[in-house]
Amino acid sequence: MERLKYGMVGGGLGSYIGDVHRHAAQMDDLTELCAGCFSRSYETSLRTADAWGLDASRIYRDYKEMADKEAEREDGIDFVSITTPNVSHYEIARYFMERGIHVVCDKPLTLTLEQAVELEKIVEENDILFGVTYGYTGYPVIRQAREMIRSGAIGDIVHVRVQHPEDWVIESVSPEPGDELPWRFHPEMVGEALCTGDLGTHAEQLLVQFTGLHIHRVLAMLDTYPSYLPLETNTSVFMDLGEGRTGVLWASQIAIGKICSPAIYVIGTDGSLEWDHTQPDVLRYTKKGGPTQLLEAGKEYMSPQSNRLNRVSAGHHEGFYEAFGNIYRSYAQVLLAKKEGREADGYTFPDIHDGVDGMRFVHACVESQKKGNVWITL
Repeated sequence: MERLKYGMVGGGLGSYIGDVHRHAAQMDDLTELCAGCFSRSYETSLRTADAWGLDASRIYRDYKEMADKEAEREDGIDFVSITTPNVSHYEIARYFMERGIHVVCDKPLTLTLEQAVELEKIVEENDILFGVTYGYTGYPVIRQAREMIRSGAIGDIVHVRVQHPEDWVIESVSPEPGDELPWRFHPEMVGEALCTGDLGTHAEQLLVQFTGLHIHRVLAMLDTYPSYLPLETNTSVFMDLGEGRTGVLWASQIAIGKICSPAIYVIGTDGSLEWDHTQPDVLRYTKKGGPTQLLEAGKEYMSPQSNRLNRVSAGHHEGFYEAFGNIYRSYAQVLLAKKEGREADGYTFPDIHDGVDGMRFVHACVESQKKGNVWITL
């Protein structure tokens, strides 16, 4: 099978998320990293290329030079992976797409909702395949849950509870002002929200990918600790999921004891499904009036949509890198099929529309808070 050629903007030596992207993209031997602008420092980009064994002639001083020159090459990259802070996603993605290069972008999609909507238009106008790396949605049992819900295993959904709590702010930021704050705390770098954009969008997409539902309205309360920070660190949201279905979403960066704990619990008329990141290869299924069953990734009773994402046999645990890799695997399979003029049946990943929905969610939550914690339609 042909391997896709890709490049990276950002993610050079010392970057945690860049390292995740690189390993995830190449995990299934469907892609080859060929080009990059890994840092604002050209010297750092060259050191990164040397460490990774890349051709220095395809290392660029800025993303514009990279997009221009790669678009001109007969063997140019098929897609670019954008692993920079939120503030630059829009400009980089737009520049590459206008030169016909497909895009995978870290979340959240952009700095503002207006930018996200503009990117969506460019995707449609230029027939671009655009992926957004909501990595927690890549676990095989998330696909299992989606198929079970589609088949009616829990009946009609009544209520959803979804969360993504972490403790990194309360553990790392002084309770009193003083030290210079990292870029994540500056609105000009991350947009109008901190916790809601950083972790709330993960929870929002977990809900979407797990259930197939979308949020219609939100009533949000955003609070900030330490209080001197310019953006919120704790998000509580009531959700209207349409047709009488309700939900609650909680995201937090001050949840002491929760290092990284996304989870979802879905109640239906005939049963429930539950997933917790602390046991990422287990899906809890309870039929109304029956015992709780633990459905395990890789077992023969799981759906093809779930099992095609496993790399090891049942009982051998896969984790965050593999889940992230499943986003890239699915994206690569669809892009290869697109290049060959065929369908890639059964492969799904968060796309540009999901990225825009995430930004709509963030904006609606902020508006709800500003207007006195009222219902806002997305």
